[in-house]
Amino acid sequence: MTDNVFRTEVRAFLAEALTPEIKRAGELMTSVFADFDATMDWHKTLYAKGWVAPDWPKEYGGTGWTLGQRYIFQEECKLANAPALFAMGLQMLGPMLIRYGTAEQKNYYLPRMLSGKDVWCQGYSEPGAGSDLASLMTAGVRDGDDYIINGSKIWTSYAQHSNKIFCLVRTSKEGKPQAGISFILVDMDAKGLSVEPIVGLDGTVEQCQVYFDDVRVPAANLVGAENQGWDVAKSLLEFERGGHNFTIDHKKQMAKIHRQASTQLSSDGGLWKDNPVFEAKLADVAVDALALEFTELRVKGAFEAGGNPGALSSLIKVMGTEIGQRFNELSVEMMAEHAFVKQLDALLPGFEGEPIGPSCGLTTMAEYINNRAATIYGGSAEIQRDIIAKRVLHL
Repeated sequence: MTDNVFRTEVRAFLAEALTPEIKRAGELMTSVFADFDATMDWHKTLYAKGWVAPDWPKEYGGTGWTLGQRYIFQEECKLANAPALFAMGLQMLGPMLIRYGTAEQKNYYLPRMLSGKDVWCQGYSEPGAGSDLASLMTAGVRDGDDYIINGSKIWTSYAQHSNKIFCLVRTSKEGKPQAGISFILVDMDAKGLSVEPIVGLDGTVEQCQVYFDDVRVPAANLVGAENQGWDVAKSLLEFERGGHNFTIDHKKQMAKIHRQASTQLSSDGGLWKDNPVFEAKLADVAVDALALEFTELRVKGAFEAGGNPGALSSLIKVMGTEIGQRFNELSVEMMAEHAFVKQLDALLPGFEGEPIGPSCGLTTMAEYINNRAATIYGGSAEIQRDIIAKRVLHL
């Protein structure tokens, strides 16, 4: 099948499968998450089609598509305003279990991940251990066939919706800090585990703090060897940072700016598409986005070949998030005060049923504000530059 034929097939499927409710959830996305219920409906639709985990090996439930076909599918989903699936399981933990998990762990967890029966969150950061993750203090003490976990994790995305969490816990205080960390899988309904939502300024909850008070977890839930979880965690982070399709997000942002430019705004605000200064700025960031696209494809090719892209994942994380922020700035500049007006419109009575037009600036300001955090979460830009300096420049 040629790429053009495949793209046509994907577009036909999306046109039929994306219900108005699911599509609206995608349109209203201003962060990495969409409405939970709509996203899970979309997950189940893709699972029924056999397309929920394109990046997984076919023997574990993947599609068997080529790298180019997977990229086309992700691109068409984004441009059609399909909501992004939750990445913690499918994009991050799943590949790690395929690489490091026991046969029993793969047989049990992977099918539940594919079907959506299990929703995973990530227990990495702590109140005193964020970018310096090796300083984490949540303890896992071996007690017979179990580990007893005490401590807390913070900024745990969508913990309130998850029934499973994968965690880094300290199982030894000997040697280097990284040497005493283990990677373990925990049920969210385990006795002694509690979740405290963190309410954002907009009144929504995306992050939580998770508390562990003598939580007993079977030792069979350990992934990899005890005290060797740092290697598992680093590999998982490379999937998180290198597996994200930043350039597909960029293409959607650029398309939005072009739609905004083609809509005549009031004479007292906004920019026109023939403004040469604005066009120059847009062209500049578009060139950087194109360069990043080829780098992303090289990293995906490395994953495809079973290799380790190493510091390239950090480079993609830095460039992808910073380019995204530049697009956000241009979108706000394009809309001028209209970006704020549209945001206020969302608070007015009767907004619930208002249709969203292709050039609507409703989400412009919210996207700009939300995306300021993109260079912090998932590994701050400063830490990623340190990794690049050490591994590439050997400084």
